[in-house]
Amino acid sequence: MNLSDNEKRDIVKYLEAGKPLPEKYRFLLFDDEREVELLWNGKTNEVTNVVLPFQVIEQIDEPRSDAKFGNQNSLFDTSGRQITGWTNKLIWGDNKLILSSLKNGPLRKEIEAQGGLK
Repeated sequence: MNLSDNEKRDIVKYLEAGKPLPEKYRFLLFDDEREVELLWNGKTNEVTNVVLPFQVIEQIDEPRSDAKFGNQNSLFDTSGRQITGWTNKLIWGDNKLILSSLKNGPLRKEIEAQGGLK
């Protein structure tokens, strides 16, 4: 810990006055491996463990009429539709709720079995 004499005096003044230390001193006093963290008034450390159901709104994997399937046999069936499973999904919603649902929901094992999220 490399604090200047002025920083040490400031810290002592804050402590004697019973005031909270400014955030800049947190990184000076305590070893913290995190390089960047967003801070704002009212920020909470709450963790969401919600599991919401997913529903298919639209499926747009229909091939063009003149399309050739070539090397895509493993991803698409003979009609050109995507084989069921966890690939090429676009999920619309709040990131916090979506990630919680993927992490804690019934799709987790299927996602992990197919290589996880990318």
